[in-house]
Amino acid sequence: MSDYCAFLVFFAGNCMSQKTDLSTFNNSWYNPGSSIKRLLWYFINVLFFRSAFPVSSFKVFLLRVFGARIGNGVVIKPHVNIKYPWFLEIDDHSWLGENVWIDNLASVKIGKHVCLSQGAFLLCGNHDYSKSSFDLMVKEIHLQDGVWIGAKAVVCPGVTCSEHAVLAVGSVATKDLEAYSIYQGVPAVKVRDRKIS
Repeated sequence: MSDYCAFLVFFAGNCMSQKTDLSTFNNSWYNPGSSIKRLLWYFINVLFFRSAFPVSSFKVFLLRVFGARIGNGVVIKPHVNIKYPWFLEIDDHSWLGENVWIDNLASVKIGKHVCLSQGAFLLCGNHDYSKSSFDLMVKEIHLQDGVWIGAKAVVCPGVTCSEHAVLAVGSVATKDLEAYSIYQGVPAVKVRDRKIS
C-alpha cells in the first residue's frame, strides 16, 4: 500500500508541476494577412471606427475597400472595433451598436436584420490552457438572419446563432443557439421561445 501511495504522490506532483510558459508561445502558423494591410487597417480602425466618427456609410465604404462583404442598409455606430475586415461578412440591414467589438481572427458571418447592441463582443480567438505553450485557437462565428445579441453579451468561438435567436444582455454564448429562442445567463441557457408578431 505504501508503494501505491508513493506512486500517487509522485504522479500528482508531476502533473501539478506542469506550468504555463508563455515564452514558448508560437502562432507562426496563423497568417491573417500582410503586415502592410494590417498596419493600414489599424490606423483606419482607430480614426474612423473606434472613434466617435458618425458617418455610417463612409465606414461601410472603408470596410469594402479592405475586403469585407457588406450588404445594403448596414448601420455602424461610433466606437466599433473590428479586427480584420477581410474576415467579415454583414448582410442587408444589420446594425452594429456603440462599442461593439468584433475580434474576428477567423471568419464572422452576420446575416440580414441582425442587431448587435452596445458593447456586444464576438470573440473568434481562444487559447489552449491544457498546453504549456498556451496555443492560439481560432474558430468562426455565424449569426443568422434576425439574431439579436444584447448589450455586453459575448459570443464565443465556433458558435452559430440560428435565425432570430436572442442572446440577452450580459449573457455568454458558449454553444450554438437554436432558432427563435431566447438565451440568458453565463453560460447562456434557453429560457423561452421568441415569438414575433
